Parts: sequence; structure tokens; C-alpha cells
Amino acid sequence: MTFKSGTFMEEYKKKYISPDQAAQLVKSGDWVQFGEFVCQPQTCEAALAKRKDELEDVKIRLVTMTWMPEVCKVDPERKTFIMNDWHFSGVSRKLQESNLCNYIPVTYHEGPTIYDRGYIPLDVSFQPVTPMDKNGFFNISTSNSLSGCVNRNARIKVVEVNSSLPVCLGGYGESIHISDIDYIVESPDNPPPVNLPEIAPTAVDKKIAESILEDMKDGDCIQLGIGGMPNVVGALIAESDLKDLGVHTEMLVDSFVDMYEAGKLSGKHKNIDPGKMVYTFAMGTKKLYDFLDHNPACAIYPVNYTNDPYLIARIDNMVCINNAIEVDLFGQVASEASVGRNISGTGGQLDFILGSFDSRGGRGYVALASTLTKKDGSLESRIVPGLLPGTIVTVPRSIAFTIITEYGKFNLKGKSTWERAEGLINLAHPSFRDELIKEAGKFKIWRNSNKIS
Repeated sequence: MTFKSGTFMEEYKKKYISPDQAAQLVKSGDWVQFGEFVCQPQTCEAALAKRKDELEDVKIRLVTMTWMPEVCKVDPERKTFIMNDWHFSGVSRKLQESNLCNYIPVTYHEGPTIYDRGYIPLDVSFQPVTPMDKNGFFNISTSNSLSGCVNRNARIKVVEVNSSLPVCLGGYGESIHISDIDYIVESPDNPPPVNLPEIAPTAVDKKIAESILEDMKDGDCIQLGIGGMPNVVGALIAESDLKDLGVHTEMLVDSFVDMYEAGKLSGKHKNIDPGKMVYTFAMGTKKLYDFLDHNPACAIYPVNYTNDPYLIARIDNMVCINNAIEVDLFGQVASEASVGRNISGTGGQLDFILGSFDSRGGRGYVALASTLTKKDGSLESRIVPGLLPGTIVTVPRSIAFTIITEYGKFNLKGKSTWERAEGLINLAHPSFRDELIKEAGKFKIWRNSNKIS
């Protein structure tokens, strides 16, 4: 469909419907797509919740819920609405404990292709957007990872206009034209993006971050995962003498604003998208959202671009920093689920570990504190003999790169099982090393000549 610019508002009026009318588009048995991260269609979702007694077996997908959906509140027995999340949040975990949410396993960069190839059904999408511009485009704001492919593949496409969302420039896939949607809903409340609480860094976080910074140099290109420790890395970079760093990341957080404003991020040495801070979604505080609004220094792309391991590999000196829950003595990295409890998701960790290894000068870190403090105050080692049933491998031992704790770092590449056991036990808290050595002996991955510092 083509338009003359004067007809955009006429088309807008034709497609405009109320939230209740939008909810009526959903039928029993449908698969419905909500938004991503801090961009969720809360007006349409609340209207859909009111139809609980009229519908059956409505399956919902979203990416990382950042608010408690009304459909879950009104249906605590999960008879009508079946919630599924591509990447777990604290809200998702809480719902899972009540059997009200399931995780969808995915290697993140494959997400758009899964939709495009028709592997999963998609009946109705509710996509949050900014107000239409003079050219008939709606911007999808801070969350572009799957949104473009969702809009391509949904049978019925509904946008929910929210004037509080920042306009995030691309890249590509960041906008939807009025000719490509079926219906328009306007949010009466225009809720601003969720502000994530700042995670106070621990002394261990700082020590690990300082160790990573020792390996960094001018012109590196960085990716930071979620959590307190990666944010500390960003804060330390902002205070360092490093310069001309680039950004190619999955998630954009507040620390990137600090680094940019400190003059550390020129991106001029990037092989791809020079000068641009490339990302696929953003989550943080108002400081971050204000920074992104109409900012040409930033470019938001779909996740099959930002997280493509082959594209990441073409960027020289790619430094990728992510978290983990635990690592076993074989080098298996568990970052998403522990003993059957889904905590997070695969996300982009595997994508960036793969890409960083093939990057010329690349470095891929999985960082974790050596211990976890339990509710009773006792310590539990996060370097473990082997992963327990229900604990999911995020990065296989053959792909894992450098593991780092407050006791040092160890590169697993090319190391035998006994070398890995020695190196990883050296990263464990001293209180647990003797027991880990015993377990390594049982697994036949320990030599008497191994040394522990």
C-alpha cells in the first residue's frame, strides 16, 4: 500500500480502535505476542485480562516481563492465559514458582529466524510504539530484538501508541509503517519505561572488574551483559585512561552513558558500524532513556544482527563480559537455570562467547563470584565438581573461553580435563579447594603433580 503524506492521518483514523476492541481480536486457542523488556502493551494487556471468562487456552509470548501482567493476576489457576517468556526476569521467576510462566529456550540470535521460518504460530501481536511521525512511521523504541520479525509474521498486527517512550534510531527494523499494521490503540496513561533499580556493586564485583580492565586496551570494542559486575566494568572504564572504545552489545545500560559522557566511546576503530553504539535492547534508568531519544550516536538493530556470532567475529578486539551462576570442573558454564529453577535465559552469552573467540584480538569472559552466601549465612561454592540435574549448560565446555573470579582468571581454550580442573580450582574460594580436589580425583581429572596456589 502506498500513501501520499496527507493521507497518513486519514489512515490512522480508519485503523484506530479502543483497547477493548483490540482485546476482542483475540480468540480462544490463539498465540499472542506482547512486547520486549521495558516496552510492554500494558493497555491492551489489561483489556485482554478482562476477557478471562470468555476465552480458553490463550498462549502469550513476550521477552522479559518487567511488570506483573493483569492476565496473570486474574487467572491464578492458569485456565485461560498461558504465559511464556523468551528470557526470565524477577517477575518471571516469581510466576514460575506458582507454575504461571514457562521459559522458551533460544539461542538469542536465532529468534527472528524461528518466526520467519514459521516454526511457531503467531495470531495477534500487541506492539508498543512511539507516536506516528510525519512520514507515517511508528518507532518501536528501546526493544528491537524480535519486534520486527513479529510484525512481519503476525496474522493481526496491533500497535499501542505510548508518547512516553524514547525514539531509538537504527540500524534497521526500528520502525513500523502505518501501511504494515492493522489496528492502532492509544495508551491513555502513557507509562514511561520501567526504571531498573541500580545494583550496588560488591567488593568482589570491583575486584573482578579491575582484573578485566588489566587486559583492556585503547580501541577495544565492548559488550556488557546484565548485572552488577558488568556495570562496574563500565564505571571503571569511565574513570580510566582508556580511549576510542567501540560498542557492539546486546543490552545497553546506564554505564554506557557514563562511558560516552566521559569521552571513552568514539568507536572509530570498529570494523563494522564505526562511530555507532550498536545494541538490540536497552534497560536502565531515565538517564539512559533520555540519552537514547533521537540520538544518532546509537543504532538499534534486530538481534539476528547484533548477536550474529559471524558478524561479531568480524569486529576486531571484541571484549565480551557476562555473568554465570556456576561453573563446573569440566568447564561447563551454567548461567540460566539451577537445579530446575529457571533464573535467567541463554540470552546472548553463547552468541558473544562464540563471536569473541573468532574476533581478531577478541576476549570472552564469564565472570562470577567464587561463592554464594546462603540464607543462613553460610557459603556455597560456585565452582562445583559437576552440574546437578536440572542445572542447564549455557556455554558448553568446548566453547567456554576465560573464566574469572575474585581469585584470578583462567583461559580454558586447548586445556585438558586435568588442566581445567587445576585452573578452575584455583579460582574457587580456598575453603572449598580440598573438597574440589577430592571430587576431581573421583572424576579422573586430577594429577598428583597438579598445583594449587
